[in-house]
Amino acid sequence: MNLKQTKAIISGGASGLGFACAEHIVNQGGQVTLIDINQEAGDEAVNKLGKEHASFVRADVSSETEIVNACEQAKNFLGAINVAINCAGVLAGGRVLGREEPMALAHFNTAIQVNLVGSFNLSKAAANLMQHNEAYQDGQRGVIINTASVAAYEGQIGQAAYSASKGGIVGMTLPMARELTRFGIRVMTIAPGIFMTPMVAGLPDDIKAALGASVPFPSRLGEPAEFAKMAEHIIENTYLNGSTIRLDGAVRLEPK
Repeated sequence: MNLKQTKAIISGGASGLGFACAEHIVNQGGQVTLIDINQEAGDEAVNKLGKEHASFVRADVSSETEIVNACEQAKNFLGAINVAINCAGVLAGGRVLGREEPMALAHFNTAIQVNLVGSFNLSKAAANLMQHNEAYQDGQRGVIINTASVAAYEGQIGQAAYSASKGGIVGMTLPMARELTRFGIRVMTIAPGIFMTPMVAGLPDDIKAALGASVPFPSRLGEPAEFAKMAEHIIENTYLNGSTIRLDGAVRLEPK
């Protein structure tokens, strides 16, 4: 499968890594449906991509019902779904034992519900539709691409919730890939390092420079377009399955 054949549903697709993937797919002749909770950003993203190439569905990835509905709407627009990219996420930073009180369970659960449960929700709903696709090369019917983080491996102080949610994504990649082999559906995960996402872009310039300098080589922040190119390679290379790829310039996070 190449990008021209791609009919993708992308969570967190209105900005950041998700929009970069959508833009790259559309530029190569594919079509996308974007999922996000920000209606205004979603409408703006579709206008940039072109309404013949992209559609938007406002949905909360942690809601099973909303994501099943979003996948049905995506199928109606695209004709079929053969790629699902999970980019929706929250940071949910905070210490387990804060200065005033321990972390609220609700705060911890927010990261789990959006990052981990949200990825599971879209993966299973999309796979349920993918299994009926006509097979491509090597009998492939679809590809699921998750977004984890290097924090899944060396989370920093204050990232207990975030790291747990991203570690869960890494952990479910192989068993999900093994299960979906009989349907010709591959499952891969990208673990990005420090990227120029909207959250990072809003930081002061000196902090961004320090973050970039912490990356061994190339010593800079990752570009969303580089994430999109990795997603493209996963889509096109049918022998990639059940693994997590670090995309991080060899960075290893310090304790804090």
